[in-house]
Amino acid sequence: MRRKLVLLNLALLALALAAAWELRVRWLEGKDQERKALQSNVKAAEAIAPALPRGPQPASAAAYSEVAQKMLFSRDRNPNVVVDAAPPKPVPPFPVAYGVMDLGSGPIAMLSLRAGAPGRQYSAGDKVGEFTLVALNIDELLLEWEGQRFLKKVSELKSETAKQPAAAEAAAATPAATPAGSAVSAGSAPTSGPGLQLTDEVKACVQGDATPAGTVRDGYRKVVSPTPFGASCRWELVK
Repeated sequence: MRRKLVLLNLALLALALAAAWELRVRWLEGKDQERKALQSNVKAAEAIAPALPRGPQPASAAAYSEVAQKMLFSRDRNPNVVVDAAPPKPVPPFPVAYGVMDLGSGPIAMLSLRAGAPGRQYSAGDKVGEFTLVALNIDELLLEWEGQRFLKKVSELKSETAKQPAAAEAAAATPAATPAGSAVSAGSAPTSGPGLQLTDEVKACVQGDATPAGTVRDGYRKVVSPTPFGASCRWELVK
């Protein structure tokens, strides 16, 4: 019996020693882990900036179209705005034409901005008031205004005041009826002399003027020059 007690005590002692050894091993491992944790450099976590809230969107007129159309305090509101188109700009008055002549360097038109105003010479490309003289010949003028072109006859642009002197001079050029039995020279021809004053030194020929070229009358010499559009007639001041 005594022997069994001794064996039991020895077993208990061995068990206690084993438990004490296991505790020491565990304690040493814990210390070792603690030392490693204290000696290790822990990398600081990067700070993440918080996301800023989105600001309010700018107001636009289109977002309030439904509110405007369904406004309770103005039932007659019409969202469809009708914009009246501006009326077209009227064409300004055309210049007055006194005639076209060609002295050999190209046709030149005698024009004035209004009836009764003094005329002056215009060539192709010149500005005539609000118009531009694009091209011209003896009978026609091509005028341009704000991109629009107008082909006008010289006779159409002549004013009544410009037509009256020519008509009077043409009437004067017609020979008066001679009394019966009066003798008329076979070589005589109706003449009218210089017509409308074009420039300081040039006068126009009256329609139907039969005066021969080179005739000098009232200080002017009649000059007839051939042109692609026909004969060009004028009276030049004799210097």
